[in-house]
Amino acid sequence: MARPGPVERVRRELAGRRGPAWAGRLPDGYQRLGRVVLVRWPEALRPEFPALADRLRTELHAETVLRFAGPAEGEDRVPRVERLAGGSTETEVREDGVRYRFDAARLLYSAGNRAERARMARLPDPSETVADLFAGIGYFALPIARHARPRRVIAVERNPESFASLRTNVALNGLEDRVDPVLGDNRTVALPIGGVDRVLLGYLPDARPWIPRALELLRPEGGWVHVHLIVGAGGGEAEAVGSVRERAGSAGSGVRELRGRRVKAYGPGREHWVVDLRVGPALEGPAR
Repeated sequence: MARPGPVERVRRELAGRRGPAWAGRLPDGYQRLGRVVLVRWPEALRPEFPALADRLRTELHAETVLRFAGPAEGEDRVPRVERLAGGSTETEVREDGVRYRFDAARLLYSAGNRAERARMARLPDPSETVADLFAGIGYFALPIARHARPRRVIAVERNPESFASLRTNVALNGLEDRVDPVLGDNRTVALPIGGVDRVLLGYLPDARPWIPRALELLRPEGGWVHVHLIVGAGGGEAEAVGSVRERAGSAGSGVRELRGRRVKAYGPGREHWVVDLRVGPALEGPAR
């Protein structure tokens, strides 16, 4: 018989102390970010938080356990977490040959976006200049620079804490010759108008308001914009693509191609999608 997993072992101990009803409230999932573990435990378990967190930390050989306390706040997407056990929240995640160092209590890192980060790392070619207008700690800019090796990646971030981690991670991965970190609001900082081949708009819940800014950065011959947004679970690709088509069309772009890709679930009844938008100087045919 297979040995029960770490959460199941913690659950069995909880059942022994409190009974099966309490044990049934403990979710199976957790997120491992290097030496930090993040959990989504219901408030009903609060009397057991210290014991559960300490036990889970031991089971997973982690340093710190954090609990999500609510959705991220503001345009800077600052996470709301509370520390349940341990000390330092500084951690490092290694993914597909890229190292991300950051404070898990202050900055977001979504393991659910891993497939999208890997996909983006394959798209640019070596001749491209890429602008990431919501670079964060380098979620997309770093894997693109590491694996696609474009000519230049302009990584814009306005949150000073995220920017400090971005600069650290650029150096940590030896990408100083390819990634240019830019501190500031992407709507106002100096960027190469008409000098970019591909723009990433990785902002949630809705990056569509930044489509006009992305379009003015593209070269006269056009290029790609990758727009992230949240749609209803029933809307899927049709809703995601349709809303981006409408916004891009109102900005006067020559839409050549539109395609949507589901990234992950995003809470009850909602989904995270990305729409790949290719534009040119004039519309040459119906958008696909």
